[in-house]
Amino acid sequence: MATRGRSRSSSKRRIKAPLLLALTALALIPGCKGGEAGDAAVAQAAAKAVVTIESGGAKHVFKVDVARTADEQQRGLMYRTDIPADGGMLFAPYPAGGGAPREASFWMKNTPTSLDIIFIRVDGTIARIAENTVPLSEAQVPSGEPVAAVLEILGGKAAELGISPGDKVSWR
Repeated sequence: MATRGRSRSSSKRRIKAPLLLALTALALIPGCKGGEAGDAAVAQAAAKAVVTIESGGAKHVFKVDVARTADEQQRGLMYRTDIPADGGMLFAPYPAGGGAPREASFWMKNTPTSLDIIFIRVDGTIARIAENTVPLSEAQVPSGEPVAAVLEILGGKAAELGISPGDKVSWR
């Protein structure tokens, strides 16, 4: 009889081990955000805005995500590989939470896509454009003066569209 009890117990262990392993694996899945699935989740969670840049009589429209909080602004477009041609990210207000405009400094850490970083003054005009930033670089990209917002679009897009400092930027 003692042998029989052990075999039942051993049989229960065999059933429990795979079940425990499966439950452990399922518990870890929410922490695994990377690649396209992670990109999509981040993109969907962000607020959206339509940004218009008036340049040389033309209007260029971008449909972008908005980074309003300090955490969203710190993350920016990191890890994103799915940025549409008319997409990007608006950091508004900058700095997050309001306050007086200040000089901004961005970097491309963990950002695999080259960006044009457009620094926007309080009056809505472009102060500076850092074109074709180097992906994954930790080099600082400064605004050069206090700004109220920052717009990131695909690298090379500003030159392609003729966007330059002094052009007017608005969003809704």
